[in-house]
Amino acid sequence: MLNSMIAFCLSRRAIVVFGLLLFAGAGFVAFQKLDIEAYPNPTPVILEITAQAPGLSAGEMERYYTIPIENGLYTVPGIQVIRSTSFYGLSFVRVVFKYGVDYNFAFAQTAIALQQNAALPGGVVPNIQQNSGTGEILRYQVVGPPHFGLANLRTVQDWIVQRRLLQVHGVVQVNSWGGPTKQFQVEVDPRKLEAFNVTVPQIITALGNANINVGGREITLGQQSINIRGIGQINDGGDDDLTQGYKVGDIENVVLTQNNGVPVRIKDVAKVSVGFVPRLGIAGRDRDDDIVFGIVVMGRTYQTDKVLPEVQS
Repeated sequence: MLNSMIAFCLSRRAIVVFGLLLFAGAGFVAFQKLDIEAYPNPTPVILEITAQAPGLSAGEMERYYTIPIENGLYTVPGIQVIRSTSFYGLSFVRVVFKYGVDYNFAFAQTAIALQQNAALPGGVVPNIQQNSGTGEILRYQVVGPPHFGLANLRTVQDWIVQRRLLQVHGVVQVNSWGGPTKQFQVEVDPRKLEAFNVTVPQIITALGNANINVGGREITLGQQSINIRGIGQINDGGDDDLTQGYKVGDIENVVLTQNNGVPVRIKDVAKVSVGFVPRLGIAGRDRDDDIVFGIVVMGRTYQTDKVLPEVQS
């Protein structure tokens, strides 16, 4: 039989060469489309759900958030096990699906179940973390000139770097770590509140109402129309020291109420300053114990060799 096969190939050389080239080309195309990962994902679909409610103890988080989230997930098909942990101000639920369950199906069913069944108090919305066992593809540190403080580095990370990286196809999440988060703080004086007969809810309501823009109608002038708007948003022109002064001044001049025809403003009952959100942790690298860095997370169905070069570029 082998002699007959050799004789057939020798007698029809053109067909044999053409078939060889055809198979080689098909193999090359298949190799280009092959899903190659240095660390293949051996785990089933795992979804991590978090809910944050600052100020609540671990027991309160378990009672008001963790248990309702778990109860809402029991109707999702394909779940193998649900594990949960409650911390101070944080509820963490991990959902492990059975092998063979499609990731998109599991994600969609989980999102629907959370929306329909998990009615959480305080308007807290649970968040599904879109990561996998091998989803972390890059860690980077944000650096700047010596006079560029950690607060400015964190601002660059949150408002510039993170947004650019999220535009890369295949990147589903960019986590920020380290550095303080800037905020404008209003420190009320209880004695002044009592003197002016002002309450803390009044201050919260006034600040919320003073930081909005209101749209009106139009004024018709011949063939043209002019849009009418009420600009009430607190000045947000930049992050330099001069602009921050404008922002503090805008907050200080918010009117709370009036006393015998004299307006009572924020600055009359409180002190406005630029501060930072209380930090619950710290990030470090080598001998530098306080840095700002980010973690790029890739989606489960994407390939590292294609996503990573786009992230680095």
